[in-house]
Amino acid sequence: MEKKSEEQKSNVGLTVKKHEDFSEWFTQILEKAELVDLRLDVKGFTVIRPWAAMTMENMFEHLEKELQKKGHRPTFMPSVIPKENLTRESEHVKGFTPEVFWLKDTGDNKELALRPTSETLYTPMFKLWIRSHRDLPLKLYQRGSVFRLDTKATRPLIRGREFIWIECHDAFETKEQAEAQVQEDIDTTEKVMHKIYGVPFLPMKRPEWDKFAGAEYTVGSDCFMPDGKLIQQPSTHLMGQKFSKAFNATFKNQEGHEEYLWTTAYGPAVSRILASVIATHGDDSGLILPYALSPIQVIIVPIFNAENKNKILKKSKEILNKLEKEKIKVEIDERDYKRPGEKYHIWELKGVPFRIEFGEKELEKDEIVLFTRDTKEKSKLKLKDLKQISKLGSDFDQRLLEKADKFIEKRIINCSSKKEIKETLSSGKVARVSFCSTDKSGVQCAEIVEREFSGDVRGTMANKNEKPEGNCLFCGKPATKVVYIGRSY
Repeated sequence: MEKKSEEQKSNVGLTVKKHEDFSEWFTQILEKAELVDLRLDVKGFTVIRPWAAMTMENMFEHLEKELQKKGHRPTFMPSVIPKENLTRESEHVKGFTPEVFWLKDTGDNKELALRPTSETLYTPMFKLWIRSHRDLPLKLYQRGSVFRLDTKATRPLIRGREFIWIECHDAFETKEQAEAQVQEDIDTTEKVMHKIYGVPFLPMKRPEWDKFAGAEYTVGSDCFMPDGKLIQQPSTHLMGQKFSKAFNATFKNQEGHEEYLWTTAYGPAVSRILASVIATHGDDSGLILPYALSPIQVIIVPIFNAENKNKILKKSKEILNKLEKEKIKVEIDERDYKRPGEKYHIWELKGVPFRIEFGEKELEKDEIVLFTRDTKEKSKLKLKDLKQISKLGSDFDQRLLEKADKFIEKRIINCSSKKEIKETLSSGKVARVSFCSTDKSGVQCAEIVEREFSGDVRGTMANKNEKPEGNCLFCGKPATKVVYIGRSY
């Protein structure tokens, strides 16, 4: 009975247009494409359904492949952290203690925290596992959940109390090596999130007042959402020696002297990045999943009646076998609907890149009808040419990437007055301005931005050195930085 009602709900389709009401569009996508279920009714915790989970598995696969290519190795750490570990680094605990879920009835009088992040798990292990410079660098990661007692309004995938991610924790001999890792992390975001997932970003070195608790500095990847707001995706942090000093994690350098480790951390939250994939590529008919990420890359919809059902299904399975030999993820939708159009609607809503329509006419001509999700065009393809679909898949993802890049081309506006900043933010764009400072002396000007424009000073570009001109628009002091101001989730 429930399965029928789910199908009925998805068949209704989206009732709003993405550009008119993005918030409601996103909510309907989550429900009608069967990505999440909120009926567990626990604030900030989301049930991830199979279609989203399989998409995330593909996202993890690309991320882990790139990380391992760059020397990272997988680990699994406990989901709990002893209180004495979490509170060891003072700046870190000050930043995280209000957001921690505490487990108090543990049976051994130990107070444990559900991990909000894992610096205080990895650093004690670095102390045990690293003896000398010969053990360095040590680059580790894990995939799993972290938990934060967020008291603000939550939103599935976008903001929650649990998110599913990869976190990398790396140890080095020198600060220069650690800072090179920060740049490598930005490169990983570029190669995976941008080039494979098709989600562009701005690598923003955060102001001093907005860095990760316990870090020397933070670089966040700001992505555009269709409503003009920014959402932070992977962030990377130079932890410096703060945690190694807190845990006395040292190594013997090449001269035989004891030194503290230099550490970094990188955290791509796959569940949150999925929100950007949905928002960046989807349209008024539903999801559009990149070919590289879709759980099903080709769905075969056989068109049959009682008389020809067996031979159409037999030939459809031959098509499936040929595509599987090409390493294409393919399934046949054999469900008995009155009209094939009902199936078309379901798979368009779920964002499958290609649909094969195959019936009596196609059987006679030894061909298929191929529907392409992003262009909504139909073309004919001979059965002997089915292997071309792999190339069509690469073209599909390239179109999505180019469209996403084009969307942000004109969304950064140089502003030289408060009026221009207000107009820019109100139109869903980002203001690029000369600013006094991104250290603590700039906090008061950042507060003016928040108060007068409901915006945030997101930071400076981390991968290039931009030179400011003139004075800060807010305090009149000589500008030392070029910053980006936007509204965010």
